[in-house]
Amino acid sequence: MKHALPTIAILTVLGSPSLAVSEEHPLLIRADRIIDGTSGQPIEGALILVEGDKISAVGTNVRPPANAEVLDLPGYTVLPGLIDSHTHICLAPDYGSNNPVLNKSVAFRTLEGAAAARAALEAGFTTLRDLDNEGAGFADVAIRDAINQNLVPGPRLLVSTLALSITGGHMNHTGLAPEIDERVPQLAVMTDTTDEMVKEVRRQIKYGADWIKIYATGTLRHIDRKTMEPLPQMSEEQVRAIVEEAGRWRKDVAAHAYGGDGARASVLGGVRSIEHGMLLDESILSLMADRGTFWCPTLSVFAPRTPEEEADSFFQRIQVRQRRAFQKGMELGVKIVFGTDAGAIQHGDNAVEFLRMVSLGMEPMVAIQSATSLAAELLRLEDTIGAIKPGLQADLIAVRSDPLTDIRALQDVAFVMKGGKIVKRPRTD
Repeated sequence: MKHALPTIAILTVLGSPSLAVSEEHPLLIRADRIIDGTSGQPIEGALILVEGDKISAVGTNVRPPANAEVLDLPGYTVLPGLIDSHTHICLAPDYGSNNPVLNKSVAFRTLEGAAAARAALEAGFTTLRDLDNEGAGFADVAIRDAINQNLVPGPRLLVSTLALSITGGHMNHTGLAPEIDERVPQLAVMTDTTDEMVKEVRRQIKYGADWIKIYATGTLRHIDRKTMEPLPQMSEEQVRAIVEEAGRWRKDVAAHAYGGDGARASVLGGVRSIEHGMLLDESILSLMADRGTFWCPTLSVFAPRTPEEEADSFFQRIQVRQRRAFQKGMELGVKIVFGTDAGAIQHGDNAVEFLRMVSLGMEPMVAIQSATSLAAELLRLEDTIGAIKPGLQADLIAVRSDPLTDIRALQDVAFVMKGGKIVKRPRTD
């Protein structure tokens, strides 16, 4: 069946125009192997039939309609479109030295975000959960809506607008004179009482939030250098009030939580996912496994970036704790999903996270599933995306070799289809 298609027009991707699949002209894709996002083994010599924006058939015995076009991808591996569960498209890696709230207009950050979304899509990430636009108003909502209306190219976006923090905590400006600090927008919304938190949840959902993001612990500057305990910013009761209010609107909550009391309060309070978590201990990881709380570790963003950081004992201790937590989380069966914190790292370089996950002991197939079917489960979109099976959206990517042999193959995605539309084809060089 793999080569017996004499009655169908065959288009090699290298020479074909960009194709948008329609019900009148289904598209048959054939490659050396398929990793479907759920199975433990790749499927050799399988075919994928795409009709409209959905996958209609997968297998080795697919019989396409006579009017189907064919895309040949010899030597390639086809996978579901990848899902990055933690990004910041309105943030650029220069944020540490170039405060975006003080130095960039929201209009400019919106354009930056549109460019970042396109870079992610072309890197094979057809869905992003964007967790906090970091002071860019509701620019992430605008970008999501523009993508949905085909005004700009980009992944399927689920956005969380402005995260909730506390006065003096993470995302509250530091180093500004009080007279200035109290007059300029912050990088998140400062909410210091339960009532303020509940009201802010309502406001953000009113203006388009798909998710609610909270800062349950502080950032690196808030970690006690002796005990490595992060600053807890919200109580269990406050987290529960946020989760219940978000749930009333059928929204989920993601918690930035490095570990300690803030992470425990987040899990007990019912958040859907813990973000970062490099200081999680076994007791909290066990609690997460028992309660089904997802964990998005974002390993890449805590890697030392300069020789000074690499030599710094604080960063070295973070690396040790992160490795220990990640491996214990795998051992305990915590639902670990793929996320990069892109924005803190370069947009489009998202797939470097796979290499870090595998280097800490995760099997390549498990790492791929963390960015496909498991991430779709996190987003409650498992009936829409995250796997190659009939009825799901035709979000597909292809790489030139086998990522199960070398996970770095995912850093060079050659072919991207989102919702049945080809948005990237292999280079001809």
